[in-house]
Amino acid sequence: MQSVLRNMLVGAVFLTAPLTAQAQDTLADVQQDLAVLSVELQKLKRELSTTGASDVTVSGDVLQRVNLIESELARVTAKTEELEHRVVTVAEDGANRLGDLQFRVCEMEPGCDLATIGQTTTLGGESGVPAAPSAPVAGSGTDSLPFEGELAVSEEEDFRSAKDALDEGDFQRAADLFANFRESYPMGPLEPAALVGEGRALEGMGDTREAARRYLDAYSGFPDSQSAPEALWRLGTKLGELGSVQEACVTLAEVPQRYGDSDYVDRAAESRDTFSCQ
Repeated sequence: MQSVLRNMLVGAVFLTAPLTAQAQDTLADVQQDLAVLSVELQKLKRELSTTGASDVTVSGDVLQRVNLIESELARVTAKTEELEHRVVTVAEDGANRLGDLQFRVCEMEPGCDLATIGQTTTLGGESGVPAAPSAPVAGSGTDSLPFEGELAVSEEEDFRSAKDALDEGDFQRAADLFANFRESYPMGPLEPAALVGEGRALEGMGDTREAARRYLDAYSGFPDSQSAPEALWRLGTKLGELGSVQEACVTLAEVPQRYGDSDYVDRAAESRDTFSCQ
C-alpha cells in the first residue's frame, strides 16, 4: 500500500510538473527579453543625452525607437505578470490534488490516522499572494450563516432552502438541494457548510459511509472554515459507528487540539465517552 501511495503522489506531481516547468521556461525567456530591452533603452537614452549646450535637434527616428522600446517593455511586463499568475494557479491546483490524494489513500491505508494529516503546502512554497480580507456582513440576512461576508442573493436563498429542508427532516430533498448547491456554486464560501449539511442529510437517510465522506471533504478541504470543527467531530462519530473505534477516538481527540475554542469540544468529549476512548 505504501507503493500505491507513492505512485499516486508521484503521478499527481507529474500532472502539474509539465505546466509549471513550461511556465517557468517562458518566464525565463521573458526576463531575458526584458534585460535586453532595458539595455537597449539605456543606450538610446545615452544617445539623447548631451554634454553641453547644442542646437542640434534629436531626430524623430531615434525618438520613435525609444517610444517603440518603451511600448515593448510595457507589453512584456504585462506578459510576465500573466505568466506569474499562471504559475501560482498551477501550484495551488497541484497542492489541492495532492491533498485530496493523501486523504483518499489514507482511507485505504490500514492504521492511517485521518485527523493527523495536515493541510498540503502550495507546490513550490508560499505563493506570496495575501488572502483577501473578508467583506463586512451585508444586511441582517447572513448573520445566521456559517460565513462572514457578502453573498449573492441567489446563493444565500439556495443555501437556506437546503437548510430548511434539513431542519424539516426532509433528508432526501435536503441532500439533493445541498448537492445542487455545491454544483451551482463550486468552491464558494458556503462549500464547507454545504458539505456538512449534505452529510447530515445522508446521515438522516441512513447512509453513514457517504455522510462520513462529506464530513471528511469538509474538514480536509476547509480546515480553517467555521464548519471545520463540526465536520471533524461528526467525522469522528461516523468512524466509530462504522466500526473504526480506534480511529474515531483519535479523530475526536483532535477537536480540542485544533479547535480549542469551539462549541464542539464538549460534544467530542461526550462522543469519546460513548466509544469508551482512553
